Parts: sequence; structure tokens; C-alpha cells
Amino acid sequence: MSDIRFEGWLHKTGTGGVYQDAAGNVGIASTQPKTRLDIGNGGFQVGPTGIATVTTVNTTNLVNATPLTNRNLIINGAMRIAQRGDVASVTSGYGGADRFKFDRNGATAVTLKQGGASDSPVSEGFSNCQHIDITTADTSMGSANYNLLTTRLEGYNLQGIQKGTANARELTLSFYIKSTVTGTYIAELVDQTNSARHVNKAYTVSVSNTWEKKEITFPADTTGTVTSDHNRRLDINWWLGAGSTYNSGTLQTSWGSDTNANRAVGQVNAVNSASNDIMITGVQLEVGSVATPFEHRPYGEDERQCHRYYYLAHEMNGLGGEKPINLGVGENSSTICSIIRFPITMRTVPTMETASASNLFMFREDNNSHSFNTLSLRYATRMAAEFTQSGSVSLTSAVGGMLRGAGDAATVAFQAEL
Repeated sequence: MSDIRFEGWLHKTGTGGVYQDAAGNVGIASTQPKTRLDIGNGGFQVGPTGIATVTTVNTTNLVNATPLTNRNLIINGAMRIAQRGDVASVTSGYGGADRFKFDRNGATAVTLKQGGASDSPVSEGFSNCQHIDITTADTSMGSANYNLLTTRLEGYNLQGIQKGTANARELTLSFYIKSTVTGTYIAELVDQTNSARHVNKAYTVSVSNTWEKKEITFPADTTGTVTSDHNRRLDINWWLGAGSTYNSGTLQTSWGSDTNANRAVGQVNAVNSASNDIMITGVQLEVGSVATPFEHRPYGEDERQCHRYYYLAHEMNGLGGEKPINLGVGENSSTICSIIRFPITMRTVPTMETASASNLFMFREDNNSHSFNTLSLRYATRMAAEFTQSGSVSLTSAVGGMLRGAGDAATVAFQAEL
């Protein structure tokens, strides 16, 4: 039997129906189909090679123009990279997961840890978290006291939000949180380009010590563009406690000028006991009003992004004995010199962080060992660093050798944090 070719309405109801033209193209609610299948006069088209053209995508977790990759503005949101390891007695600084800093005014001290699978919401796709372990509580906050977890973004990575223009975009923050203290918490965005303009939203921790997902949409801001550079331009803050300086006003739920009293209104004191813990993971900040599924990146990509801000060049990590750092040379009879190139261009010229203890490092040359306590930075660029030993040595000028860590605490790192 030969094919039957029909031109005209196959089925028609009111102003719509199914139409086929002489070429065999089919239109649904389309009287002049332009491709093999045309729905709604071009709203959805499938061409002869099977390529689909869709004018607008609307689903429960994507909006039109949502990027399919690189949606997440947060670095290390899954908390997998933790170059510093656990750090105790933190009052202002980093530890645990990279790129997330604890800051406070008051009595609080914490241990920052990278939580593993036993602490993390594995069923949601996360095997690590940032664990804030309260070790010294602030039971009665003074007016100027505050406690917060923060991550900071540089201007280069923020141009897509189009802040300060007529096309400014909403931003949606999503994350998982587990905290001992239930009640109202505050999340905050702070524009560091424009005199700390800020916007704050409340969310609720409903059940103690239970993982909960939070989704918060912040309004667009048509005031104040964000400078495109490598400097600190946007802070994302999770408030953990606040004195009256920060909670005595009206919560700033739309973008406005820096007003401390409006920043943490209603915030519970999550650091009021040394038995308290706060854990967070799955942090995503993206353009638009919808929280899309978390963008899981390859581990190596997360690590490389973190190296722009902090690069751990050497650690012993319980290996024992002597372990290599780099080649070195006797610049003269009393100075050992070495150079390290960074795996990625750092955000800015970094500072050097090294451990110091008796005979923690050594230089091995021609069967001779020279021990010393630490290393000192001499010169640095965003791409490399030159450093020397700190301590007395006696060697032959111009002799080459191997620079090593000689104790378990020997570390060498470079930091260019915001």
C-alpha cells in the first residue's frame, strides 16, 4: 500500500487542532507548520534531523535562560576541599572547608572542621560539610557582639548578576543546615563595592540537630554596579548570633544602605553553649528566582578554584621521616634558596604561611644535612614564590640539593584570601 498524503486539518476544534501540509509536516495548534513537528506556531519545533527548538523552558527547577553549567557562584559549596584541616580556637579565620570563614566579636571560640559522611546529608548527595563546633560559648551577648559564617566573592565572578543596572537579576541561595539551636536565622548579602549595601532574609531551623534544606531568593538591586576586578565585592553571611547593635531595628528585606540595626533582627543565639554544633553544606548561589539542583563539579575543578585563594604546597600529614618540598640551592655559604610555581594564578600576590619548630625543615646535599626551623618568603608574584631558610646553616655556595620537611608539623602554604 502506498503512503497516503493529505493536506489540511486532520482534526480541528475551535481555533486549534492538528494540521498536515503537503510536505508531511504536522502542526499542532499551528496552521502553517515550518518543520516536521510544529507546536504553537514555533513554540516547540522538531526539524528533519531530530533537533528540537524550544522558545521557553519552564519546569519546577529551571527557568528560561538558566545556565546549564557554572550556575553556582559559590566555590567549594559541597565542602570537599579542606586544605587547612581542622583548626581549633578560631575567633576570626579559616579552617575546615576552604572558602568559608568564621568571624565574631565577643567571647566565642570554635573549632572549624570538615565533617565526613557520618556528619553529612549523604542521601542528598553530600559526603562533607563545614562543621562549626562551639568550644567557648557566648551566653550573654553584648550589644556589639556578632557571630557569623561567611564566604566572599570577587568582582570578576559577579558580572552576570547585572547588579546596579536596569537588568539586575534576582539571586537564589540554597543550602543544607543542621544546628543544635532551633528558631530564626538570618542570611545576608553585602555589596562591598557600594558602601556595604545589604539585604537580609530570615529562615527557620525547625528541628534540632537535623539536616534541613533552605531556599532563599533575594531581590534584584538596580542601584550600585559591582566592580569587575579581583577584590572582595560580595559577602554571603550566615548569622549565628547578634547583639542589639545588629538586631534592634527592622530586618532589611530589600536592598538598602548599611544599617547595622537591620542586619540580624530575630536571630537566635546559636553559640550559647559549648555543646552546640552548626553544620552546613550544599551551598549554591545562582541567578534567578528558582533554586535548581546543586551543581556537582569534578573534585579537581573544586580544588583548582580553591587554589586561587589558598594553596597548600607541602604537608607531612603523618607520613613520617623526610618528605620532599622542592629543589634548592646554596645561594651562598649561609643561605638556601628555592622557588615554587603555583598550579594556578593566585587572586593576588600571596603571603606565605609556614610552621615553625626546632629542626622542622632540612636541606640535603652531597650526603650532608642542614636542619633549620622554618622558611621565609623573599619575593612572590601571583604565579610563583621565592623563599629561603630561616635559621643558621653552613654550606658550600652554589651547591644544589633537596629541600625537605623533616617533622610531622612541617607545612608550607600561600594565601590570597579575600
